[in-house]
This record gives sequence, C-alpha cells and structure tokens, in this order.
Amino acid sequence: MACISVTLLVPVSRAVKFQSQQNRNCKLSSSTTINFTGSTSRRPSRAVLISSTVDSRKAGTGNSSPTLREICQGHVPEHVLHRTEEIGFFLPTEIQQEGLPVLFSGRDCILHAQTGSGKTLTYLLLIFSIINTQRSAMQALIVVPTRELGMQVTKVARMLAAKPTETDLEQKCTVMALLDGGMLRRHRSWLKAEPPTIVVATIGSLCHLIEKHIFKLDCMRVLVIDEVDFLFNSSKQVSFLKKLLASYSSCNNRQTVFASASIPQHRRFLHDCIQQKWTKSDVVHVHVNSIQPLPLCLHHRFVICNKETKQQTLLSLLQSDIPESGIIFVGEQSEKSKKAGNAPSTTLLIDILKTSYGGSSEILLLEEDMNFNSRAASLLEVRQGGGYLLVSTDIAARGIDLPETTHIYNFDLPRTAVDYLHRAGRTGRKPFSDKKCNVTNIITSEEQFVLQRYENELKFNCEELTFQVQC
Repeated sequence: MACISVTLLVPVSRAVKFQSQQNRNCKLSSSTTINFTGSTSRRPSRAVLISSTVDSRKAGTGNSSPTLREICQGHVPEHVLHRTEEIGFFLPTEIQQEGLPVLFSGRDCILHAQTGSGKTLTYLLLIFSIINTQRSAMQALIVVPTRELGMQVTKVARMLAAKPTETDLEQKCTVMALLDGGMLRRHRSWLKAEPPTIVVATIGSLCHLIEKHIFKLDCMRVLVIDEVDFLFNSSKQVSFLKKLLASYSSCNNRQTVFASASIPQHRRFLHDCIQQKWTKSDVVHVHVNSIQPLPLCLHHRFVICNKETKQQTLLSLLQSDIPESGIIFVGEQSEKSKKAGNAPSTTLLIDILKTSYGGSSEILLLEEDMNFNSRAASLLEVRQGGGYLLVSTDIAARGIDLPETTHIYNFDLPRTAVDYLHRAGRTGRKPFSDKKCNVTNIITSEEQFVLQRYENELKFNCEELTFQVQC
C-alpha cells in the first residue's frame, strides 16, 4: 500500500481553521486522522503537529480521481495545461494529486516523493499559476545542484511556457538558465536589459551574480530548492543557501518549495525550516510513499566477486542481460589516486567496454571533471534515442530524467543509502508503468553487510546472482 504523509507545523490559533481547509483543498479520505499535541495556549510562537495518512493506491487511476487538468483548472493558464497534455500528462501522479492543492492554497511546501514521481512538473505548475507575464521582473527562482539538472528543468519550463500563437503585443514568459560555465558574461547584460520571468540557477552562478549586485530578488514570488538535501549536505554550498533563504530574501514575501526524494530526519528539517525562517510557520510536508521509498517496479540484484574480476563480471552481466539502455555507476576517484597520476576508473571502464563488449549500445561517459560542453554532448546523445551504456559518477544520480533507462549497474557500491536511492531512481521513471527494471550491484564479500544495511534502510530485497565468470 502506498502511503502519503502530510506533516505541518502551524500555530495553534490557526489549527482549527486549517483542519477544514485541509479537508477541502487536499481532498483527503474520510479515514484521515488529525492529531493535536501540545498546549492550547494562544501564544503564536507555540506550534502543533498535524499529521495525516491516506491510502493512495488508486491515485492517478479510476473514475473517482481528478485529472491533472481538473486539479489545475482556475490556477494554471490554459496554454500551459494544453502543453502539459501534449507531452503526455493527463492523470496526476501521487505527489501532484496531494501536493498541488496545498501549493495552490499559497502555503510553503516540502515535496518529498520517490525519484521519477513528477516533483519537477508539480513545482513548475505552481510557478505558472503565480507569475504575471505583464511584469518585467524575475518572479520565480529554481535552484539546482548541477548544471545537468538545471538544463533539464530549463527545457521543461520553456516547453510549458511556449504558446501556440504569440503576437508582438503579448508579453512572453522568458526562462533563463544561470548555470556554471562560459555563458554568465552574456547573461549579465540580459539580466539588466530584459529580466527573465523564471530563472534556473546553480548555487555557484547565483552566488556570484547576487554578491556583485547584478541579480536582484526584490520581485521574487516563488523560490524552489530542488534536491534540497544534497545542497544542504554540501559544505561548499550550504552557507550561501542559508543566506539565500533567510538574508537575501524574506520567507514572508515569497512562497518557498523544497523538493527531494530523500530528506533524512525530515521532522528535524521541518523544525529547522521554521526556526531559521527558511519557510513560513505553516509549511506543509507532503510525503508520498513514506513506507516504500523506492519504486516497486525495480528488481534489485547483487553479484559477489573479487576486486580483480569486477570488470569481467560486469561484461558477463551485460552479455547476459543485453540491456536496452543502462547506466554504470562508478565511484569518484580519490585525491590520493589523482596525485599518484592514476587514470580514473571511469576511463579504464570505458576503454574495456569499447574493446570487449560486443553489444550495439552507444558507450558514453559522464563525470564531474569533464568540461561542460562534453557533459552536455553526452546527455544529448543519450536523449536522442537508441540504446546506450552511460558510464558515470554520481553526477548522473541526482534528478536527471532518462526514462528509457532499463538497467542500473553499481560497479562501485554507493557510499550511503541515500546515494543508492538516487542511483536506483534513474530507472523505472515512466509514470504508471509496471515494466520491471533491474538494479545490479557488483560487490566484494566484505561489502555485503553494507548492501544489507541499505536494504534495511530503504526497505527492499536484493537477490543474489550466481554464475561462472568467463575469463
């Protein structure tokens, strides 16, 4: 049974009012329970915890569930709804069915749902419901951790913004991508001459432009932080992120949305959001599939081998599986290895696959140390269709949408359960599809207990494969 948990911290004085609004806006089932804890004091600083759980097994299916258009009607412009349907979104996913009514009510929100669940479209629909194209000002800011995710979000935003027919008299909704790279100089003059309506930015680019007073947040109405847990766990980015949330703009003047498939200690994070004034005090935590963090269509497997036979084991798996399209995840090269002048594992693996793998798939590379043009070229080739094998570090594990991926191979085991969740989430991303996809881990006997820990944390079962590796 899929589960949706909606958690809020609201002042006691607003609790009773919210109960009726929640039943009306969120369309929760009649079995919804609302628990109040704490004092009934009228002091506004006191808060209560309101939690509810609903059965969402029928979300997105059946005659009783509203369509995406019905949920968005009266909030989102018609041309955006039309574009949404053109790209194949008619029925809402669970996060859209539960999250959009909350967002349209004006509340700050934490969208917490499985990879591939439709969080990006959810917050973009909110943005298009709020922005005013007649105003020449930046009204929505989306912060992303990587250039690759930023390019993907920008593409979807521009697709939704495009109108079937536009006249010269109409003000267009412009979307600018402020991503790390050589385009920032050109964007400086664009920001001054014609401010974009929506900006998608990485922390590095945003930090530079705000501190140089080139980029202003005065008119910002929506702030989205995508992959929020990743950004908060980055020592290089967390300091500026906190300034962005609390100093450079006020939570009282904007609607704030956090999104991720993984928010460890989410109750503590919710508390910090209010205490640090990153969000308003009535922020809503919409948690979809809290009981099942990973999609049910994934089949998890593992093979035990020696370090010396890992490459041959991978080749044997590929020859056995004959994957339509797959991603092979490799660990980052250590600083010690770099200083010693050793070639990274990704390069070695690419060479072996090109010489020894007889499949028809295009073999591509994506890693942090590649220049931006090479990284963009690799993703472009993947998205153009046809079979592919993408050898990548964890740069491909966050947010990148490659719905044709059928197989994930962890050549190196991820460092944490959260990393495992995001790597596995690169497959099984087609909404409402029951097609089985494989996640295969190549491990040594010493790493088996680590994989078992991930199984316990993420609540999945991993099947052991045994076969003779041909050397």
